[in-house]
Amino acid sequence: MKRESAGLVETQCYPISEEIVLEHGGRLAWATVAYETYGKLNRELSNAILVCHALSGDAHAAGWHKDEEKPGWWDIIIGPGKALDTDNFFVICSNVLGGCKGTTGPSSLNPKTGKPYGLDFPFITLKDMVDAQKRLLDHLGIDKLFAVIGGSFGGMQVLQWCVSYPEMVRLTVPIATSAYSSPQQIAFNEVGRRAITSDPDWDNGNYYGGAPPARGLSLARMIGHITYLSDESMHQKFGRRLQGKTEFGFDLASLDFQVESYLSYHGDAFVKRFDANSYLYITKAIDYFDLTKNGTLSLAEAFKGTRTKFLVVSISSDWLYPPYQCKEIAEALSANDIDVRHCTIRSNYGHDAFLLESGQMNYTIQNFLSRRSVGDVMIKEVVTIRQGSSVEEAAMIMMTEGITHLPVTDEEGKLVGIVTAWDVSKAVALKLTLLEEIMTRNVVISAQEDPVEQAAKRMNEHNISALPVVDANHCVIGMITSDGVSRLVSVCR
Repeated sequence: MKRESAGLVETQCYPISEEIVLEHGGRLAWATVAYETYGKLNRELSNAILVCHALSGDAHAAGWHKDEEKPGWWDIIIGPGKALDTDNFFVICSNVLGGCKGTTGPSSLNPKTGKPYGLDFPFITLKDMVDAQKRLLDHLGIDKLFAVIGGSFGGMQVLQWCVSYPEMVRLTVPIATSAYSSPQQIAFNEVGRRAITSDPDWDNGNYYGGAPPARGLSLARMIGHITYLSDESMHQKFGRRLQGKTEFGFDLASLDFQVESYLSYHGDAFVKRFDANSYLYITKAIDYFDLTKNGTLSLAEAFKGTRTKFLVVSISSDWLYPPYQCKEIAEALSANDIDVRHCTIRSNYGHDAFLLESGQMNYTIQNFLSRRSVGDVMIKEVVTIRQGSSVEEAAMIMMTEGITHLPVTDEEGKLVGIVTAWDVSKAVALKLTLLEEIMTRNVVISAQEDPVEQAAKRMNEHNISALPVVDANHCVIGMITSDGVSRLVSVCR
């Protein structure tokens, strides 16, 4: 185990006691969510990052399970010193609703029958999956995410988070994904599903206790795996090299080429760890995903309520979720004046690059997460006092609210001055009664988009511990304190 690993981890399970009402009218009782966490939640509960997995992923995103030879599926960016630094962040990853790695899905026991659900499991959507994740976060006591991050199907969950719970997310990183499933993506998913349902062992989903539809699920995985690669990566990895032979077999039974053997191996390995019915349900949920609601909304309208900061990452050689789809997301966000960056990872690996390009992924995500602006740390519920008030009123507000800095505003809410606890003490000593006699009129201020370092420098230069944050109309919208700056620096260092 390497030093920078998240270490030995165990999957935990959270039983949801309330019945889940699903988006399309179904109901699910006694659901369980499997999840793992890495790092520690800080005292302010402000350093939580939710990682959303791709189609074949699960809750085991990082670290090592006892007696297993491979780490979690995104161990390249989760752990001490990596982009999702577990010395600073509390990282959470859960298996999606409908999955087969601990979270309730078609292979789980139906409490009404005592047998696996099979096709009695209700249809689910991306929104249902995100709602289940939200319940897990409620259980963990987290009401604000520092970031939500995921690639492919995980990126779709990320986008759904920003639509369903925009107030909960500070930073957002959707990777190699789309705001809706394209016809090509739906087509590949349908071929994979047809491979499963055409397998005689599928038995209309009632194969539990017998032979699973291994041939169908293996074929579905092989088809899917081709879309995760690129033409260039397949040339580099396999070319036309033969597998364990020097001549063609000239028969239909043998595997001549290395690429054939590679796909066969991954198809067979997938059968051992994934449930065929889960594959059917999850791919169907991916097909249904469409933030434009089947074209009734523009993508810009779909993101209208979102105010989180975005890093949208595309992969140059990705033909399953091509870069233009990420560009569409970025443009729709920009149309809403949302702070968004669009970055393209240059890679020959194809769609799978977000799981393989450790250097570029760590550099890109780490730089984004370390962005520190005043808006990230300012106190939004700011107590102010109206111009013309008395010193006694100011003193009473400070004592009641437990604050030391009190912005003074005019009738329109514009900042005209500031009063500190020291000013009030001085007024008492000098027997002054009017606020105008003690307030500072030339107030050092900050804007929401200013870098935290700039605000800290101003506080240091003027020997003050708080700055009012104002908007373009000079109205008070927040307050940044030296304590707040220290907390953010400790999270993002």
